Amino acid sequence: MNLKQVCVKNLKKFRKQQEISQIELAKLCATSLNYIAEIETGRRFPSLKLIEKLGQALDIAPFRFFIEETKENPTELDDLINLLAKLPDQQRLKIIHRITHIGGNHG
Repeated sequence: MNLKQVCVKNLKKFRKQQEISQIELAKLCATSLNYIAEIETGRRFPSLKLIEKLGQALDIAPFRFFIEETKENPTELDDLINLLAKLPDQQRLKIIHRITHIGGNHG
């Protein structure tokens, strides 16, 4: 997969994970729905400025649009971190505490 294809695939993935429509994303990025649709179908490619806006709108570091998920480079951990970030503070802290104490007491 080339870099453009990776970016397009990740944009769609991150947008759908956050349950944001193309219309909402276009509004958040001050661009048109048609432009977002053309990007997601691979007909156009966003500028670096728009990639930064897309990252802000989706709460994703812009470089993540260019990371290809493979068996050697899975991004499931990132997906779990994003889900964890959406939980209420108390629930998130409880889960983090459990994770950091797996395998017994630490000190």
